[in-house]
Amino acid sequence: MYSGELEVQAKRKAIAVLQDEINRILNAARELATLPELMMKKDKTGIKNALEQISTIEEEVESLRRKITREVADVGGLIMNRENLLNTAYTMDEIAGYITGISFKLSNVKPATLKSSKLDQDITKLIELVVDEVYKLNEIIRSLNTNTANAIELAQETQTIEREIDIKYRDATIKLLNEVTSTKELMLIKDVIEGIEEMSDKCQRVSDSFILLALSL
Repeated sequence: MYSGELEVQAKRKAIAVLQDEINRILNAARELATLPELMMKKDKTGIKNALEQISTIEEEVESLRRKITREVADVGGLIMNRENLLNTAYTMDEIAGYITGISFKLSNVKPATLKSSKLDQDITKLIELVVDEVYKLNEIIRSLNTNTANAIELAQETQTIEREIDIKYRDATIKLLNEVTSTKELMLIKDVIEGIEEMSDKCQRVSDSFILLALSL
């Protein structure tokens, strides 16, 4: 078998692991999306279950990241752009970490603060948008082995979502500074909003990496 064929096979195997990783991240993001409503309902059991699910998924993502590191190491020089594969896996691991951090901080905000400032709606919208962005990543990686042109088109859509998140992040930050007077609450919500914006940036980095992979297949 030609070395070129071996390289393609190795890449496809690595992409399959990345796909598994992004599926889990999408599940964690969807759990995160349930938190604002659970908090407004003061559903402590639901909040606890969501946090546990997110924590478990983060551990699974970390395990998959270790798996892809081993597999890339095994094929060694067969994959020309192995650094891109590894950077992608590590960035996806960071996204899972952001979800855990955001969910923990959000769960410690007083529901009354979110309600009185109406920031519950802003945070819900921001989370919904970042879930959409992760979903697009999931679609991109599914298209890598079958339809490169579609993958590139989907990557442009993630960029559109990322820009929308940037705008809503700035609006929410201004509202936060105007409406929340408690220093503790302000800091917690600020960390939540910034975490979502930074997570969105990481998603965009992964999207760009996926396109590099698509062009190399």
